[in-house]
Amino acid sequence: MVFKCQEDSFLQEFTSKIISCEKSIATLIIDGNKQKVEGYDVIMEDTILFPEGGGQPCDTGLINDTEVLQVTRKGSQAIHFVKSPLEVNSTANQKINWSRRLDHMQQHSGQHLLSAVLETKYNFNTLSWWLGETVSYIELDTKQITEEQKNEVEEILNDYIRQNVSVNVLVYDKGDPKINEATRNGKTLPADHEGAVRLIEIEGVDLNPCCGTHVSALSQLQAIKLLGAEKGKQGRINLHFLVGGRVLRYLQNCIERENALTDILKGGPKSHPDLAQKLLTAQKTASKSLQTCLKYIAKLEAEKLLAMEPKPKYFSLHNSEAAEFPDFMNCFIKEVNSTEILLFLTIGNEKGAGNMVLYGPEEVVQDCGPKICELLNGKGAGKGNKYQAKRLHGWRKV
Repeated sequence: MVFKCQEDSFLQEFTSKIISCEKSIATLIIDGNKQKVEGYDVIMEDTILFPEGGGQPCDTGLINDTEVLQVTRKGSQAIHFVKSPLEVNSTANQKINWSRRLDHMQQHSGQHLLSAVLETKYNFNTLSWWLGETVSYIELDTKQITEEQKNEVEEILNDYIRQNVSVNVLVYDKGDPKINEATRNGKTLPADHEGAVRLIEIEGVDLNPCCGTHVSALSQLQAIKLLGAEKGKQGRINLHFLVGGRVLRYLQNCIERENALTDILKGGPKSHPDLAQKLLTAQKTASKSLQTCLKYIAKLEAEKLLAMEPKPKYFSLHNSEAAEFPDFMNCFIKEVNSTEILLFLTIGNEKGAGNMVLYGPEEVVQDCGPKICELLNGKGAGKGNKYQAKRLHGWRKV
């Protein structure tokens, strides 16, 4: 079945009859976490709310005043998940979340165009794709794509957009030869597909079976920007991209970061790389100097301990300045060079968790080390005369 949303992707309101409404439990993503939610599955005679499929997430919207949280497809029916029951056999008004729909249309049509150009130009086939909340990507059957290839493809894509090439929805009976042409490169239909087959044609560029919602002309994509390419499964390339409104939002975020860096670095955008490099160089120099000082302090502290008479049976030392330099404790142990004194050494400051080392008689270390680690809410392990622990969230108890 071809739903109303697939006949007219720009239709934002629609009236249809409610066929059924049954109690259900759906798994939804809420605040980034999967949660089971009780509600109702509503089936209507037809719908403008797109059910998830073809790599495209579902629409959200309203049925009357009831929020539609999820739409899925089962055979030829669209299942609308809502929190409140709706009256069966009544006529209800559907309204989609248009900003979400338009965004998905732009990304999906952009993906068709991108995949078609990559296949035609470089014989890179698209194996799968992902429509993310902010960035999407396609998985390509190639181990490499160069910057030159990306730049050339991006120019071709945006030239098609400037030409305002038409995007057409074509519907054929399942046995029509036109479908064989569109599926010749392994582009198959879902196993549970029923009824007529829908093809998306970008005139002179691409013809593909697809259930998703699409723009009617490429100018509605506004622009396409190709981002980074990274290695994915089996060394294949995942090429990230933005289309339409996402390009503008990405640019706005870049401008805001650029302005923030200008304030922090006290220099204009062109000087940001040089200024950042100078800061990194200065930070490395300061870190190296701090390490040298801490090694010297560790040596002085060890000399103070060795000068004690009589020698203590145990010794405790904490250094807050060495929080980012765990080797301070090893330097101290090396200078003391004795397992007769039980050494309990900790580092850490108010900004985060600390580290510890327990060093001395093996029997005492292996017995007390895990107990102290547990008391200080850390994670550690020991061998022989030494027990080490890190991420001590309770080090302030020392």
